[in-house]
Amino acid sequence: MSVANSVENMKGNSEAESLVEITYEMLQKYDVAGPRYTSYPTADRFVDAFGVEDYQHALEKRRIGAMALPLSIYVHVPFCESLCFYCACNKIITKRHERGTEYLEYLRHEIDLHIKHLGSGQTISQLHLGGGSPTFFNDEELTQLMGMIKRNFVLAEGGEYSIEIDPRTVDEKRLANLASLGFNRLSFGVQDFDPEVQKAVHRIQPAEQVFDLIGTARRLGFDSVNVDLIYGLPKQTPESFARTLKQVATLKPERIALYAYAHLPERFKPQRRIEAADLPVAADKIEMLSIAISTFLSAGYVYVGMDHFALPTDPLAIAKRQGRLHRNFQGYSTQPDCDLIALGVSAIGRVGSTYSQNAKTLDEYYDQINQGKLPVVKGLALSTDDLVRRAVIMAIMCQGELQFEAVELAYMINFKQYFAPELTRLKALEAEGLVEVDDHSIQVTSRGWFFVRGVAMHFDRYLQTDKNRARFSKII
Repeated sequence: MSVANSVENMKGNSEAESLVEITYEMLQKYDVAGPRYTSYPTADRFVDAFGVEDYQHALEKRRIGAMALPLSIYVHVPFCESLCFYCACNKIITKRHERGTEYLEYLRHEIDLHIKHLGSGQTISQLHLGGGSPTFFNDEELTQLMGMIKRNFVLAEGGEYSIEIDPRTVDEKRLANLASLGFNRLSFGVQDFDPEVQKAVHRIQPAEQVFDLIGTARRLGFDSVNVDLIYGLPKQTPESFARTLKQVATLKPERIALYAYAHLPERFKPQRRIEAADLPVAADKIEMLSIAISTFLSAGYVYVGMDHFALPTDPLAIAKRQGRLHRNFQGYSTQPDCDLIALGVSAIGRVGSTYSQNAKTLDEYYDQINQGKLPVVKGLALSTDDLVRRAVIMAIMCQGELQFEAVELAYMINFKQYFAPELTRLKALEAEGLVEVDDHSIQVTSRGWFFVRGVAMHFDRYLQTDKNRARFSKII
């Protein structure tokens, strides 16, 4: 099946119609390695010279600032009971749940250290627990964690409070406890329902289990359910993945995240357990993407951007329509541009014009806190050029449109002079029908939206001189 044929039944949907003109040659041409732009500059640009004192200064500056941005919190829980071979996350595999109890105590100390410099009582409009697996914590520990957060921060009414769920670690009682704690959004790690694929990646979870849990979540009144899927896994075929896609479309989660598997065994040790011969060939991966787009658009989903789909009534789809889409370290968001306090090992945050990252190993994380220090080990203070380019890249990634005047007024530059080389390079994308450029703006076309990372990459100053892009995933 070709990309064109896979959307033949979706005429009348502008996003689907744009795909009719996307060829395999185009997909292959633009399927290059590149950042996901959850930040700019990207985390690989962080430096050791940015340390604890720099981060503390950023917190204190926010504390006294009259025009502080809204605030979000991310908590990284690194523990998992079993290893998924595809995983590239910072995680610790263990069945010793007392390690979670110890970790929770260090999170308490880290929050206290933040409050010392940030002040208590600040309002947060977004909270996300990720991992690893946050549901490694038992109900009592999750209750304690939320108690710590609520004692030190004010949770805004109508905010987004989400947690990543390993379906193998929860039941109806646990979901009810999450609802009682104030979580209103769940993200289920599914990846694939096919038993052979699950066996190949060491993650066995029957489809019926996920169906039951999502049904329970709806009965309990959660506002939104997200399902994560991965294409390009070992033993996957276009036919087998099509079956999973139909099952997910039947489930009708409010949001779907569809990721391409990046096989980088030299960087991620668990992936060495995957046999390269079991991975689908490039043509099959493209076919899986084609079928997925066809399936979800036919089922009524809106293509939000990159790898995200949402039902038209979901706030993410509404934000896209209204031009209010934002992007942070957790991906696309409906929340306004905001500061992010990151808690836990390896967590990445943003305060003001700085980024920071915590220690990546548990021993170093614990050691820093034992010394009474925030566990920041590297980061970045953004230059004026970084800020200008961040504004441009985020406008492209989130709105698919950039008005030159807005950037010129905000940063006192002449856009066409400042970005003359980038505008010249965009002519190749314009010839392919991926962007439209005039004297006042850049507009990503419906077709170009599927390659939006490739468009944004043209404005990444660091990437232009980078000879080692292989550390990034492919953009398709």
